[in-house]
Parts: sequence; C-alpha cells; structure tokens
Amino acid sequence: MAGLNVSIAFFSLVVGGCQALRWLSKRFLSPGAYECLARETAGSFQLCTSCLELRMLMEIGPWGGGFGPDVVLTLLFLLFVLHGASFDGASANPSVSLQEFLLLESNLAATAAKLLAQGVGMGTGWAVTKLYWSWELTHFHLIQNLIVSECSSSIRTSLHHAAFVEGTCSFLFHLVLLKLLQSHPMYRVPALAATVTFLTYTAGPFTGAFFNPALAVATTFHCSGNSFWDYIQVYWLGPFTGMLAALLLYQGNIPRLFQKNLLYSQKSKYKIPKARMVAHVEGKRKGQKSNTEPHA
Repeated sequence: MAGLNVSIAFFSLVVGGCQALRWLSKRFLSPGAYECLARETAGSFQLCTSCLELRMLMEIGPWGGGFGPDVVLTLLFLLFVLHGASFDGASANPSVSLQEFLLLESNLAATAAKLLAQGVGMGTGWAVTKLYWSWELTHFHLIQNLIVSECSSSIRTSLHHAAFVEGTCSFLFHLVLLKLLQSHPMYRVPALAATVTFLTYTAGPFTGAFFNPALAVATTFHCSGNSFWDYIQVYWLGPFTGMLAALLLYQGNIPRLFQKNLLYSQKSKYKIPKARMVAHVEGKRKGQKSNTEPHA
C-alpha cells in the first residue's frame, strides 16, 4: 500500500497547489481574467494530473499492487467530490463550456478563452505528471515508465460503438448537470461525482469513459492503435453530440441557435386555483349586472 499512499500524497499536493493558484489569481486578476483563464487553467491542470495518476493505478494496481477496481473507483468518487468543491465554478471540460455558450450564459470571446485555458491546463498537467512519473517514487511509476512509450488506445470496441458510448456518457452527464444546475452544491457535487463514477465503471472497459474532449487529448490521443480522425470521432464528436442531445431534451430548444421550443408547449409559470378563478368570474358577472341596472 506504500505506492497508493504516495499517489494520495500526490493528489493532495496537486489540489493544494491549484487551490493556492486560484486564491492568488482571484486576488490579483480581474474577475473576467480569473473566471475565463486562471480558474479554468487551474481546474484543467488539477483534473488532468488526477485522472492520469488514477488511470495508472487502474491499469497497474490489480496485478502490481494487489488492490481491485473498487479502490480506484472509491478514489475517483472522492476526487470528483473534491474537484467539485474546489473548482470554484470552473468546468475544465470543453463540452460544458460550449453548453454555457449555447445557453447564452457566456459570449464567444469568453468561451474561446476558456477553451484555450483548458488546453493549456491539460497540456501542462500531462507534462508535470510525466515528470513526476520519471522520478519513480514507487514501483507503479517504474512500471509506468517502461510502458508509457508503448501505450495502446483506450478504444476497445468498434469505432461506431465507441462513439455511441462516449456520446451516451456525455448525454447522461449533461442531463444530470442541467437538472442540478440550480441545486445547492451540497447536493450537486456528490450527485455529479456519483454520476461520473457510475459512467466510468460502466463505460470504462469500452472507451475509458472520458466524455471530456480536452482530457481525452491529453490522455489517449498520443497512443497507438487508432488514427487521429478515429479519436476525433469518438472523443470529440461523440461528447459534443451527446451534449447537444441533452440540451435539446432538457430545454426543448438551443437558445443560441433558435428560440422556438420544439418539444414542450409554453405554459404559464403561475397557476390560478380553480375555486379562486370561479369566484373571480362570478364577481365580474355581478359587477357587470349592477352596472346595467337603472339608477334613480
């Protein structure tokens, strides 16, 4: 378990460092620069390093460390609870940023800045994690260094099935996200962490269950076994299509593209009780009747 303890210490160090970066950025940068650049960069770095280390534990742990997938899934849930509590509103996911743009919650310039920051954060996280592995602090990292140059694709099924799996994961994730958007973080954060854990457990054997285009680029695009276009179809087009389907199902429209609701009728938000409505109508009739009576 010594190797697992080192990984947990690494997670703690990354989260603490990113939290310090967020605190300093919020203090010295303008709100716009913090929300679009610093916050997304820190969140993407934190997410990428955590997921790379978790993936290493999932691949090597069962035969190199003697612990099963239940340990890694528990760590995954706890880490996503920690991410949700510490991200300070960052998504670290291009699909979520595009969803905010389509919901008119973010303009084009802010969305482009977020996507750029996510790419920088993921790339930096990948480079830092590789440097950390090169120190070979545990036998897990020693084994990882031996196989990292010959990593294989995370797509372990047909291309169409893989794109469908990633699209379905993205659809379910965004549907839960939209449903819980206005909920208190106390309920939203663990619910989203449980959703991510369940989807990873279910779809992980087929595609790795990334449903995050930036994370997939940093994690698996450099591996052999599939072409760049194959990766684009599965890890970019699949999640974006799932996000659009979830948005359309939840909203009935896509506000940035069209306002007409295709699925749900527009009903009044406020309902008048039937008894009150009847009394109002009767009172109106009596008033009309008194007005028609002759006056002396």
